[in-house]
Amino acid sequence: MSMHFSVLASGSTGNAVYVETEQQAFLVDAGLSGKQMELLFQQIDRNVANLNGILVTHEHSDHIKGIGVLARKYQLPIFANQKTWSAMAGLIGEIPTDLKFTFEMEAVKTFGGLQIESFGVSHDAIEPMFYVFHYEGKKLVIITDTGYVSDRMKGIISNADVFVFESNHDVEMLRMGRYPWSIKQRILSDVGHVSNEDAALAMSDVIGDQTKRIYLAHLSKDNNMKELARMSVTQTLQSQGLGVGETFQLYDTDPKTPTILTAV
Repeated sequence: MSMHFSVLASGSTGNAVYVETEQQAFLVDAGLSGKQMELLFQQIDRNVANLNGILVTHEHSDHIKGIGVLARKYQLPIFANQKTWSAMAGLIGEIPTDLKFTFEMEAVKTFGGLQIESFGVSHDAIEPMFYVFHYEGKKLVIITDTGYVSDRMKGIISNADVFVFESNHDVEMLRMGRYPWSIKQRILSDVGHVSNEDAALAMSDVIGDQTKRIYLAHLSKDNNMKELARMSVTQTLQSQGLGVGETFQLYDTDPKTPTILTAV
């Protein structure tokens, strides 16, 4: 018995992560169009219709773009905290009442043998939160869209078997890039996104004996590159005494191509 997952899409243009056990299947966010989401599911040989629900992290469009379409077409339950539900009003169309469920921050819901834990992050949304999946002694953490990783967050996510961890930007690329200064300030702020280096420093505090895989997620298409993120994270982790490729591995994610469906 095992839990499997695929990072279906990750980046500035849309985000979605698929998680399944033998009895349950959930999607964390649906930040691409309904049609694009269906195509991503086909690439991992899965069917949207078999989902038990969609878990929402926050109301930004790169996380909710396809939610309304998928919910209505496949009659899928949608889970979000109350403030996020309010913020999504008018952004995802009408959702039938019987498909709307509340999943508050710092809560745990159990679906068969699968436990899903929510935790707050620091981002410029109304009440952003991400999720930890617990199943048969295995732990999968999804954490992106946060300006920093607090000690509280670290306590919740520590020693996961698998991390899907934000590595959003290279600071120098961002500073020298074409974005208006106001956008740069937002990304660099405590309610923006973590840089490659800051992500790695946070990782160094939460990697544990169980940790086997780290997926670098939500890379900026303008202010980062896969090779740069991987190099920067590797160097920072090595400076903290952690050897990438020894007890754990780093993996890329992509805005358009899912990662291989893999056991946690």
